[in-house]
Amino acid sequence: MAITQAPTPKGKEAAKGLRRAAAREERKVEAKTGRDFKKGEKRFEERSKSSDGKSAGAKQKS
Repeated sequence: MAITQAPTPKGKEAAKGLRRAAAREERKVEAKTGRDFKKGEKRFEERSKSSDGKSAGAKQKS
């Protein structure tokens, strides 16, 4: 859920905290690996392949 869609102030604050934590974790992993995470469609493909070696398109065809 996006920060602006949270129905309560407490929910908005929780969403902000989650977003900050995710960004912090991403920076930590990028520093550890020495390269940036791929973004968007490239990241989707990378994550899809890492699970079983097949791309998302190949999974849909089978």
